[in-house]
Amino acid sequence: MVCDQVLTFNNGLKMPALGYGTWQAPDNEVELALNHALEAGYRHIDAAPVYMNEKTIGRVLKQWLDSGRVKREELFVTTKLPPTANLPECVETTLRNSLNDLQLDYVDLYLIHTPFGAFFENGDIKRKENGEVVINPATDHIAVWKKMEEICEKGLAKSIGVSNFNEKQIERLLKNCKIRPANLQIEHHVYLQQPKLIDFCKKEGIIVTAYSPLGSKGIAELNKMFGIERKLPDLMEIPEVKEIAKAHGKTPAQVLLRWIVERGISAIPKSTNPERLKQNLNIFDFKLSAEEINRMNALDANVRICDFKFFPGMEKHPEFPF
Repeated sequence: MVCDQVLTFNNGLKMPALGYGTWQAPDNEVELALNHALEAGYRHIDAAPVYMNEKTIGRVLKQWLDSGRVKREELFVTTKLPPTANLPECVETTLRNSLNDLQLDYVDLYLIHTPFGAFFENGDIKRKENGEVVINPATDHIAVWKKMEEICEKGLAKSIGVSNFNEKQIERLLKNCKIRPANLQIEHHVYLQQPKLIDFCKKEGIIVTAYSPLGSKGIAELNKMFGIERKLPDLMEIPEVKEIAKAHGKTPAQVLLRWIVERGISAIPKSTNPERLKQNLNIFDFKLSAEEINRMNALDANVRICDFKFFPGMEKHPEFPF
């Protein structure tokens, strides 16, 4: 069952409403998981250099393309400009590196991954002796965006957008752009709904994509690596969500995803479990009632799971968005 529900960008191009997120899919797992995802019917693949698996993703996509099991125009591939390359002179080179790893001539969507910048050292973000990130305060969104427009004009990316930007930062781009951002990717789920930001994007014709739409247990493990102990909510155990799922004969995950796509938002859940991959895609055969939607809307608690605390010191960056 291929996901055939699409959202239309302000440039007329279309993106499948449900995609497959590859963040925190280890390189040794992503090959098998991506094969399962493509077999299940996912055609929207979300990638990024910082996930450190673009070469594996590229190998899988090439196998599918070479075998004729999928055509390039049937795929929608997103990747991103990492924080360590958030400089105008790095935009095209970094994208070309990603295209080389992904074994593609173009990506369908290229995003600025974060509004803040950092320095690169020994294959990772540069840190001080105390573990704090060495921020690069020279981040210039307008200068970077002009280079994003250039790679779009060259055909290296069909559409361009941003991720983790706030309303003020997007407004700055809108006032200084030739090509408007097509997409904003943000953390979005029932506990972090960000209605003001989403309403702003809808008014400006910017499609929103929800990352961590089912929460993200992996963030807790990432936090622990940097000495941060934080209990994160389990969205699948929310009583209201479980009740609604039972009423529809669906899983809590399916209800959480359905709530997102019914609001005209794309979602990129991540799973390596073949059965859950299929379940997450099987959300287009039921609808939530107005009362059920209102119950889920009432769950908003402004709980941000991906708060970037695993980059200690990044909150000192002048463009830190939260």
